Amino acid sequence: MTNTESASVSPQSSHNTHASPATAAGGASHKTGDQPFFDPVAYGNGPDDSVTDTTETAAVTHHSTTIGGQKINYTATAGHLVIVDPSSSQPEAKMFYVAFTQDNQKEETRPVTFFYNGGPGSSSVFVLLGSFAPRRIKTSMPGFTPPAPYSMEDNPDSLLDKSDLVFINPVGTGYSAAIAPKTNRAFWGVDQDADSIKQFIKRFLTKNNRWNSPKYLFGESYGTARSCVLAYRLHEDGVDLNGITLQSSILDYTQAGNPVGALPTTAADAWYHKKLGIAPRPTDLGTFAEEVAQFARTDYLAALRKFPTTDSATVEKLSEYTGIDKTTLLAWSLDIASYDSRGNSLFLTTLLKSQGLALGEYDGRVTAINTGIAGKIDPNSGGNDPTMTAVTGVYTTMWNVYLNEQLKYTSNSAFTDLNDQAFQYWDFSHIDPTGAQKGLDAKGNIILYTAGDLAAVMALNPDLKVLSANGFFDYVTPFYQTVLDLQQMPLVSQQVRQNLSARFYPSGHMVYLDGGSRTALKGDLAKMYDTTVSNTQALFRIRALQARVVQKAK
Repeated sequence: MTNTESASVSPQSSHNTHASPATAAGGASHKTGDQPFFDPVAYGNGPDDSVTDTTETAAVTHHSTTIGGQKINYTATAGHLVIVDPSSSQPEAKMFYVAFTQDNQKEETRPVTFFYNGGPGSSSVFVLLGSFAPRRIKTSMPGFTPPAPYSMEDNPDSLLDKSDLVFINPVGTGYSAAIAPKTNRAFWGVDQDADSIKQFIKRFLTKNNRWNSPKYLFGESYGTARSCVLAYRLHEDGVDLNGITLQSSILDYTQAGNPVGALPTTAADAWYHKKLGIAPRPTDLGTFAEEVAQFARTDYLAALRKFPTTDSATVEKLSEYTGIDKTTLLAWSLDIASYDSRGNSLFLTTLLKSQGLALGEYDGRVTAINTGIAGKIDPNSGGNDPTMTAVTGVYTTMWNVYLNEQLKYTSNSAFTDLNDQAFQYWDFSHIDPTGAQKGLDAKGNIILYTAGDLAAVMALNPDLKVLSANGFFDYVTPFYQTVLDLQQMPLVSQQVRQNLSARFYPSGHMVYLDGGSRTALKGDLAKMYDTTVSNTQALFRIRALQARVVQKAK
């Protein structure tokens, strides 16, 4: 697998120019200038919090950018849409979003993409500021980004030349909250969350005259599980998609911590830090990763099953690939994905232990001091992960600067970028369209499986394109485990499987934080958008499918 090579995953029309969210939200047109907005509503992020306000208000600003030599005038809208209970049509939540829409485009030819992060409990600030919006933060990845002053820059890799962009904050994150008598916790679950975002998307399409636009999802991390469930539920509700991007996937929670799936990532980390026991050091990371994947699914898998009986040649090869000595590997029962009692990854804290460093779970290229008090901070706090430490400061500062000063939306409420309470109270139960429910693990925890949802919606909409984007150095959602999950999902049709592609980049969990990887991913996304939009027969079939589902619902 080269850096961006596809994996073997055998895995009624309107011709009106669509209204910009400025006009749709009651704002002024482009000619009358920007509309700042101060929001006085208090948005609580606790499980029992809610609001009573049901207005849809927004700050509207106008901008221009240049992407690939093309000047693009666009409108930015930051504010709320109200979603309703599908049975009673009563308001049930205010959801905060930021949308970037190119001016004066036709509804039926202009794509719209909905973005979100994961968690669960994460706002969309990370993907908004880091990936494909018109503006992005400047970081020093994989190095530590020094303290303020920070800066933002026009994003030459923005996706705005291909699609309008809508960044969604799920209930309990950002400035999104339930409307009384509902409370936030009513939306904290796999199905509840997907249904709320489905309602948001339908509301956005209605308010902005976008029902006939090509539609796409972009989810990261838990957002990939969300996308699988959401895509199927959108189809069932008459909204069919043209494309889905799954970045850094987790589709089968039973495989979290699977050493077979994690081994190629550990080898990539060892390769980067020049700790391999192989001479000469492989020159091409993708080819090397494919070699390790072959070993992982054969000799390594057999060794794990036979342990404590061991084969010396296999242990030697494992040591060469991971940079961990044989004695230590045996002490770990050959499990390179194991953790200690405090939740520290044994591999990530051992590879560079002699230098007093630990590797980042989110990006193994990133290191941080792991001695003294730094080594004693609870790893589950999240903020102690080297990758997050390297970028948290710039994200927090520049989000406030961008939202308040450039997008001109201000509020007295605290913006919730990550809500630990949402994760704590999250209902992970879900039965996919195939009837699969993994049940409970040994500790009584519910196991989430969403690859079945993806398989179902791909089979029902055979024109749907799916791009799986993965970072070689991502230990949180290892790239090879994603390949295995996609290979094993219940999708029999090889013709439909051709709509699925997987790409790999020399980056971590947040692929776009690496400049070269972001550019490469933008190129792969551009190809998917160009292919789906230029295929007029496929567009016609998707619209016809959507019309049939809506008619059936009547």
